[in-house]
Amino acid sequence: MIKTHILGYPRIGTNRELKIALESYWKNEIDLKTLEKIGKKIRVKNWITQYKAGLSYVTVGDFSYYDHVLNLTAMIGSIPKRFNHLEKSLVDINTYFHMARGCTRKGNPIYACEMTKFFDTNYHYIVPELEINKDFYLSNNNLFNEVKECQNLGLKPKVVLIGPLTYLWLAKSSINKLNFLPSLINVYSKILKKLEKQNVEWVQLDEPILVLDIPKIWKDSFERAYKNLSKKIKKLKIMIASYFGGLGKNLDMVLSLPIKNIHIDVVRAPQELNLIVEKFPDDKILSIGIIDGRNIWKANLKKILKKLKKINIVLKNRIWISSSCSLLHIPIDLNKEKNINKKILNWLSFAKQKIDEIVILSKCINNDLKNEKYIKDYTKAIESRKKCYMVNSKSVKERIKKIKKNYLIRNKSYLQRKFLQNKKLNLPLLPTTTIGSFPQTKIIRLARKKFKIGKISIETYEQIMRYQILFIIAKQKRYGIDMLVHGEPERNDMVEYFGENLKGFLFTNNGWVQSYGSRCVKPPIIYGDVERKNQITVRWIKYAQSISLKPVKGMLTGPVTILQWSFVRDDQPKEITCKQIALALRDEVKDLEKLGIKAIQIDEPALREGLPLNKKYYKYYLNWAISCFKISSAVVKDETQIHTHMCYSQFNDIIAYISEMDADVITIETARSNMNLLNAFKFFEYPNEIGPGIYDIHTRNVPSIEDMIFLIKKAAKSIPIDRIWVNPDCGLKTRKWKEVDYSLNNMVKAAYELRKIFNKKSS
Repeated sequence: MIKTHILGYPRIGTNRELKIALESYWKNEIDLKTLEKIGKKIRVKNWITQYKAGLSYVTVGDFSYYDHVLNLTAMIGSIPKRFNHLEKSLVDINTYFHMARGCTRKGNPIYACEMTKFFDTNYHYIVPELEINKDFYLSNNNLFNEVKECQNLGLKPKVVLIGPLTYLWLAKSSINKLNFLPSLINVYSKILKKLEKQNVEWVQLDEPILVLDIPKIWKDSFERAYKNLSKKIKKLKIMIASYFGGLGKNLDMVLSLPIKNIHIDVVRAPQELNLIVEKFPDDKILSIGIIDGRNIWKANLKKILKKLKKINIVLKNRIWISSSCSLLHIPIDLNKEKNINKKILNWLSFAKQKIDEIVILSKCINNDLKNEKYIKDYTKAIESRKKCYMVNSKSVKERIKKIKKNYLIRNKSYLQRKFLQNKKLNLPLLPTTTIGSFPQTKIIRLARKKFKIGKISIETYEQIMRYQILFIIAKQKRYGIDMLVHGEPERNDMVEYFGENLKGFLFTNNGWVQSYGSRCVKPPIIYGDVERKNQITVRWIKYAQSISLKPVKGMLTGPVTILQWSFVRDDQPKEITCKQIALALRDEVKDLEKLGIKAIQIDEPALREGLPLNKKYYKYYLNWAISCFKISSAVVKDETQIHTHMCYSQFNDIIAYISEMDADVITIETARSNMNLLNAFKFFEYPNEIGPGIYDIHTRNVPSIEDMIFLIKKAAKSIPIDRIWVNPDCGLKTRKWKEVDYSLNNMVKAAYELRKIFNKKSS
């Protein structure tokens, strides 16, 4: 019989129960027992969903109260010294949260571990910190307790863990990370032995770094590590799961490993499937990730079934059918959506429905005629999408053809523009600004909710928003900030808000996806050709500028980020969709400039996130991604200052491309890395202005003036002082006003103190 499984399931709960519980726990509104009870309820519901759908195994170990990489860090006792954890003792939930969110001890801030994007997804993980002379040890029993919970329900668990080599790759260390491998393999051996004692049949070790161009020393380490692990177990079987790409040059090495099952991502690397089947060893099982775990379109089951049947003839029932990666990256249940156009609804498939697709395929391979008929009906929905009038726009397609080189070029060079902009803006040395958003208070959220359900009129809603903008502008004036923002009170989400004003976008009521911890996003669905319905931000920025003598930035989300943070149509190349978005934003930028807005920020936090995992595809992606940014921005006059913002980006390998964006000012997140991300600028002379974030907004810690001065001085070692801006490292939407007041006051004071010092030196 063909077996079925998934690599992981969303853990936030169908109605975001985990988010609500976490935030209540952090506010001391519920105790730990209540939090754990809610966590268990979500886990059980997830397992029952998988079991009832007919999967051969339910996945255990994919649940987390914050992040699955952090789960493993806590499980193996890799706790940084600053968290004051007693060596070899059990790691409790509060230490776990402190690593993710930071804390305060005796009035002193204890900084959280770094957080960064998980490969090319919009999911963020907590970066492990490997400390010298510190051995790993088994420091909690959470995973084993979850296995027991599952077994007590009469279910068959397949346990999932981040693999040892991927864990080291994702970590940071001051020495060669592979030096930690022997100790890590030792603790993994203990974990596997305990799972074996619990009569677990399969353990899935996620090794997504196998789709990267890993050095030979890492390939050799794979062979040693898995040879060592396989010796420690007798009955337990190991599956290695790769995803987000193809195995490429790592294929032969992976096929030779002493393991029982290999999972491949056929959605991302369909070209590899035939080669793998041809080379596949007789003693192994091939788990085929053929249902897309990253997008929300129905699978072409007819086409997939034909392919799987051919493979099964060769491999003789030694195949498993699965999702391409964990379903963590998509919404949970399409049945929760009641307001989507029925025609479009029929094209979609969320996590729960994707499990059904996997099971249907397995039944059809076993010649279940009833399900074969179901596949025919399924195919009709896919065919209807191709011809639908809602998908295709002749005018949009014609406009794409008219894009010319002059769409991508500013009139003058940066140095010439800088002179004109300085004259117009009259900003001081080390000008201060923020990234855009300010706290989304209960008043704002309630007003938005009432407006959406028709309890207040548009006039009342807009009056409330204008009052909030007035309040936010007044706050910034009191802080002494040089370039203001309107605070974005009218925006529910930086992508969703723009999508609501663009044709070709669809929105869900409950399509939540975890970004990190309790932070969830509701990505739009791009189903058709994109164009601007009407002006998007103009009236809000116009009002904000009318109540301020200081410049107020226009605030837009960039085309690449809107693309990356949406579920994108799969029936045309991504770059075509991105160009459509860029043209829509170009119109908005032009309108803002006509109003007299002197600075416009086009955020691209997802630019690097979209970078292909395999370096040979970098150039192709970056060429069209940078072009799309320039299509949206290069329409302005030289005296108009273009800003952009990027998140969690290692810039070293793409710094030249970032320079080609030709933004007058780029703001980046560097506080969590203690400015180490600025190393890229030591070896590449970035010509324009840079705002290295000088405090981390993702923790509750309020940085002191001294902390910020230290970071600005450190930045000045890599960047000329006259090109440095002073700003937080991200938007302030999720923070409380009390934190914001303290932090921004300190930030402005830090800039003022350094301004005096550097101005004296220059005179």
